[in-house]
Amino acid sequence: MGDFFLFVWLKDAVSWILVQFHALFSAIGMDPNGGWTWTFSIVGLVIVIRILLIPLFVKQIKAQRNLQLIQPQMKEIQKKYAGDKERQSQEMMKLYRETGTNPLASCLPILLQAPIFFALFSVLQGVSQYNPTDPNYVPPGVFAWAQYDGLAASMHSAQIFGVPLYATFMHANETPNPINTRILAIIMILLMTATSFITQRQLIIKNSAPDNPMVRQQKILLYVFPLIFAVSGINFPIGVLTYWFTTNLWSMGQQFWVIRNNPQPGTPAFEAKQRRDAEKAARKGTALSAGEGAIAVEEVSDDVSETQTRQQPKRTSRSQRKKK
Repeated sequence: MGDFFLFVWLKDAVSWILVQFHALFSAIGMDPNGGWTWTFSIVGLVIVIRILLIPLFVKQIKAQRNLQLIQPQMKEIQKKYAGDKERQSQEMMKLYRETGTNPLASCLPILLQAPIFFALFSVLQGVSQYNPTDPNYVPPGVFAWAQYDGLAASMHSAQIFGVPLYATFMHANETPNPINTRILAIIMILLMTATSFITQRQLIIKNSAPDNPMVRQQKILLYVFPLIFAVSGINFPIGVLTYWFTTNLWSMGQQFWVIRNNPQPGTPAFEAKQRRDAEKAARKGTALSAGEGAIAVEEVSDDVSETQTRQQPKRTSRSQRKKK
């Protein structure tokens, strides 16, 4: 896989973004050889990747909406061609084309992040094997470029809480502080698993219709993905766990914003938005009525004041004054 051209190019891109953020944080006063400098560089990598994936995220939301809207038609096709799977598949594809729905679009952000994930894993693995005395050692990605000479050694020695960024739970004994490594790895695995679970649960509870057949699949993923992360996380370097935890936080925030402001019809989130909109309209109407009343009172007061101001005493003759 390391000889595959596209993967080599991807490792170069990932490591280049890392060293650019490392240069930025070093320029603003952070320790160039410090673990937090490299950790924040990984966070910067996540931000860049997720910004680039925003168009795909928009497509994902549209695909989920379309799948929600065509559920009745899909049920009809499944019922009509229950005994003919081939015809059922053809009719489903026809329905997807006519409605412009791509069922795979809902998985695109995750699928496209996978190569980046493995590229970062490969870069950190290459950094962990750093050995300048080994003539066969080649630093990963752009760390092998002359202008970045010494950065592989810097990242190799960088630590947070006494734990190298390349350290894993399974190989904790190979690190300077095995106990700290295991503790930090477990904490990061739990955080990564919890954020994945919360993100998926938020989607099911707030933005899925009760009668949506896809909810069953989402409920399976609700437990499958965190379980996969928990089991495989013991082999992930601390740097990779940092990447995945950060991207989960981004997903939670991004999904929360979309569910709150643009929920799917027929879901609890949609009903909550309708209530908020109604309350907002009511408050606006009350404020408008109060404002109009204040303006009317002010106009009446102005009229009275103006009338009082314009009243002048009438002139009387001497004879009239004598009579009085």
